[in-house]
Amino acid sequence: MDFRLKVFHTVANRLNFTKAATELYISQPAVSKHIQELEETYKIKLFERNGSKIALTEAGEILLKHTKDIFEIYREIDFALSSFSNNRQGLLRLGASTTISQYIISPVLARFHQKQQDIKVNLMNGNTEQIENALINKEIEIGIVEGQTKNQSIKYIPFLKDELVLVCNSKNPSAAKNEISLEDLKAMKFITRERGSGTLEVIEYALKQINVKISDLQIEMQLGSTESIKSYLLNSDCFAFMSIHAVGNELKNNELIVLDVENLVIERYFFIITLLGKSDPLSELFIQNISSYYNLKL
Repeated sequence: MDFRLKVFHTVANRLNFTKAATELYISQPAVSKHIQELEETYKIKLFERNGSKIALTEAGEILLKHTKDIFEIYREIDFALSSFSNNRQGLLRLGASTTISQYIISPVLARFHQKQQDIKVNLMNGNTEQIENALINKEIEIGIVEGQTKNQSIKYIPFLKDELVLVCNSKNPSAAKNEISLEDLKAMKFITRERGSGTLEVIEYALKQINVKISDLQIEMQLGSTESIKSYLLNSDCFAFMSIHAVGNELKNNELIVLDVENLVIERYFFIITLLGKSDPLSELFIQNISSYYNLKL
């Protein structure tokens, strides 16, 4: 039954029998057989099938909720009992928004693995909105995000301070300016992150404080990752507000340059997020590790 629930859980999350079979290392007919046996056990359909597409029925949604709870309990049992043998084991599902996953979290994960080699960490990447949704849906235990949407079911723990700076190609004619005026901003062409990005939300809020709307700017393109924005800047005369953590190498190599903007400083915190009222020893262990790495008192 446990394995059948695992098959169901995988199919329900992927909504694709072929992808579920690949992830579980079993054949597609085996996946179909396990789902069929579950439906026969409960005498109810768990999926609606429409050609090659599938969707959860109401009963399937209920079973998925309980399945997530069951696997969460198993995960906590594995970690709690392994602690008695001084050989901690378990699975930690971590989510990080783009800037953090690319420039902040890797050294922490490396040190964590050195200390806890039998704890497996799965890292999910996405924008802030996607990571928060994954946390709410119990697809991850901890998230680290760039924005704070103040969702009432989420606990936000300030983590690292960051600054968003205006950058452009060092060969851009505007690179010689001492300071960019607000009117200059409105004449520039910008590359921004997509909707749902914590970075974009912080930029919008900061501009609003100086009576500039994001719609006042000339947005040439929205791109889904920090790396793609940097690459675009290196091949154009566009501008972007980016985390200082993300452009360190490019500034050092004089490929990009930071421009001061009149009356504008954009600072923010990265946040560790967990479900409000939900805590488990493995998540706490990781939070302790990340805080000690950066010498923080969380």
